[in-house]
Amino acid sequence: MYSEEQKRYFSTNLLNWYHTHKRDLPWRRSKNPYYIWISEVMLQQTRVDTVIPYFHRFIDQFPTVEALATAPEENVLKAWEGLGYYSRARNLQTAVREVHERYGGIVPQTKEEISSLKGVGPYTSGAVLSIAYNKPEPAVDGNVMRVLSRYFLIEEDIMKPSTRTVMEKLARELILDGTASDFNQALMELGAMVCTPRSPHCLTCPVMAHCSARDAGMEEALPIKKKAKPPRPELRAVALIEGTGENEGKWLIRQRPQEGLLARMWELPHVAWEPGDWLSDEENGHVLRQSLADQEQILIQPDEWFMDTEHIFSHIVWKMKVYRAKLGDVNRPGHEGAWIPFHYRWVGPEDLQQYAFPNVFLRIMKEWQERDAE
Repeated sequence: MYSEEQKRYFSTNLLNWYHTHKRDLPWRRSKNPYYIWISEVMLQQTRVDTVIPYFHRFIDQFPTVEALATAPEENVLKAWEGLGYYSRARNLQTAVREVHERYGGIVPQTKEEISSLKGVGPYTSGAVLSIAYNKPEPAVDGNVMRVLSRYFLIEEDIMKPSTRTVMEKLARELILDGTASDFNQALMELGAMVCTPRSPHCLTCPVMAHCSARDAGMEEALPIKKKAKPPRPELRAVALIEGTGENEGKWLIRQRPQEGLLARMWELPHVAWEPGDWLSDEENGHVLRQSLADQEQILIQPDEWFMDTEHIFSHIVWKMKVYRAKLGDVNRPGHEGAWIPFHYRWVGPEDLQQYAFPNVFLRIMKEWQERDAE
């Protein structure tokens, strides 16, 4: 389907370019498969510049398979805090525990074994096997599919599994003997630095001379990608419950359920907005008060609107209104019979390092600190 000359030109020139122009990234300074695995999980849907400090902190805290396997989950989530997609951190630790227990702490070197680990899909397994062990396995992500779509003029929707299968077969054929580690990194690097989604830098591309999309004037039209559905909006009302007395300067937080979205992470109390649309601030406060009383047996006295914010997931977006509040007497410390549920805690700014939060709640508490300091 594709000429051997075109394929050989691509592989040879790409490797030559990479050896001269590759970025000095921390995970490239080692062939440690554990480090490479961590970097690949962190880099999924996250920019390299964002990942670098997280990677350094993570391997400082969990330098070995054993260290991560035996760490408390809350410590792992705290180290991951801000990267999002927390299920990836949980899956990573689950898989690392299996490596520790089943493989003696050595990351598997076969496709079958590494693919059996929790959260390890075709891309991650290919990346670890090729980069760490120089196995001739393809590692096809969005960058790679974009490059291959353009160079070989593949006009199929890259969201289709059948197209990915074609890409993986093609990528495997492009790996020259003994070059898997450098080749796959070079392919990723080209997509990240030159063959970019918009306004590709064709004139500096090492394989431009045989790029079929460039010849056809289609370099910006490819790849073909069916648009995903936009995230579904959900309204959430948040209670920023401020402490009094011995809890002055603190907020009341709660832990999420053991399973599901953001499992076991900490957050400010909030409720899904049942009315279907926002009301006045006074009415919103009333509904928030009633909902927390019904759902959590927490009685609050809403004070005033504080801020609007949002938190974006891959499939939903929380549209959030935040209201300052105090606890009602029935829950307030010092009141006879006062109590709060077991999954609630009072925390101040100095306590935040002990708890893993989705970023949106850290933003809210930081905003409160900054306004309070004015």
